[in-house]
Amino acid sequence: MNTYDANGLELEQVREYVWEVPRTGDMRVPARILASETLLDEISQDKTLEQIQNTTHLPGITNYAICMPDGHQGYGFPVGGVGAMDAEDGCISPGAVGYDINCGVRMMKTNLEYDDVRGHEEDLVDSLFANIPSGLGGGGIVESDIQTVEEILARGVEWALENGHAVESDLRHCEDEGVRAGADPSMVSQKAKDRGKNQIGSLGSGNHFLEVQRVTDVFDDEVGEAFGLSEDQIVVLIHCGSRGLGHQTCNDYLRKIEKRHRGLLDRLPDKELAAAPAGSQLAEEYYGAMNAAINFAWVNRQLIMHRTRRVFERVFDRPWEEMEMELLYDVAHNIAKKETHVVDSDGTERELYVHRKGATRAFPAGHPDVPRAYRDVGQPVIIPGSMGAGSYVLRGGAASMELTFGSTAHGAGRLMSRTQAKQEYWGGDVQEQLLDRHQIYVKAQSGATVAEEAPGVYKDVDEVVRVSDELGIGDTVARTYPVCNIKG
Repeated sequence: MNTYDANGLELEQVREYVWEVPRTGDMRVPARILASETLLDEISQDKTLEQIQNTTHLPGITNYAICMPDGHQGYGFPVGGVGAMDAEDGCISPGAVGYDINCGVRMMKTNLEYDDVRGHEEDLVDSLFANIPSGLGGGGIVESDIQTVEEILARGVEWALENGHAVESDLRHCEDEGVRAGADPSMVSQKAKDRGKNQIGSLGSGNHFLEVQRVTDVFDDEVGEAFGLSEDQIVVLIHCGSRGLGHQTCNDYLRKIEKRHRGLLDRLPDKELAAAPAGSQLAEEYYGAMNAAINFAWVNRQLIMHRTRRVFERVFDRPWEEMEMELLYDVAHNIAKKETHVVDSDGTERELYVHRKGATRAFPAGHPDVPRAYRDVGQPVIIPGSMGAGSYVLRGGAASMELTFGSTAHGAGRLMSRTQAKQEYWGGDVQEQLLDRHQIYVKAQSGATVAEEAPGVYKDVDEVVRVSDELGIGDTVARTYPVCNIKG
């Protein structure tokens, strides 16, 4: 058996690209890392392996804790982590979902080609930056009252449709049609709602962005056609989440768990894994609040997308419908959902809280939860890379249900902390290099933000996607490359 020494922690190779930390001590299940040795060398540089091992201590965790190929250190639960907890005897963990509830990405297609955009890049990036709110703090496309926030929390993208910020097809091409069942706005605190009311339709800061891209390669013609993708086509990628409302909701429930379930918290190796026992009042309250925050994030991305349509109308002087600016799909990254999976050798199905933190749902062809438009080919999966490396569109792979509870990676994964990145890079230099060497136009609220997101800060997205494809958890469909990018 091949082994890998990760600074004294020995990983055993189960099969190609699947490594395991065997169950010892108080671990309830083994920990699995899906990676090539090249990616393992990077993953083992921080506390990712320690954190995925800590995750195995959560009550009711089933089969194994999983770290995706893009895994890196997070708060308690690693980014790129997947853990499925029994919905009756296990737990739900706000720490395993993260602070930015339903941080995710959506891709919008157009019928424009790269030649149509050439010569308009500067006007386009300036107009997008002027019209899409970004950065820390308040300011959104819709600034509203608490009643509107509560409607959004309850109804998701249905609210956007009713208020002129969406069309019917946007709902059909969004996970859960843009509305989470079980959302309970009353479980979201007043403080969270106050933080959210002035941020509806805003990117925020950090690694969140809006990027105009061109499709450089289509690797699977049949699936590419089903997704409506072709070479040289212009698409738009939007990456953001639930802003201050989601952050406050996570923080509220972490504090409640500290008070109400101190006994469980004391048995966990990391307090950031804070969890509420399944079936408890607090578990139900958090699930209702989290689902509501998920709805908020979907509306946030929807409003940004619809405003982007208006910007394109002005820059290219034609209606957005004529440019066929249609949603391909929206995928969530930080989420815990009740799902039914086969986990026992006898084929018995069990209801689980599947936690995906910095991981993407990747259901295969035929799964009933895949939108009807894509059910014959599989769920679209969108994996953003860095500003200089491009991104990928995959489809849910046939092996995902068996190996990863229907999940795959969510991006390239960080190599450097934000602090280290600002020491290594100067934002202005990064912008100049991207423009001069790659003809990529970048506009941001500050140079520090650009430095934090420099291409060298991230792992090799090609390698992350290659491993996902080789494992059969996400099949490569197309690759895209940046044209212009705005960020907070």
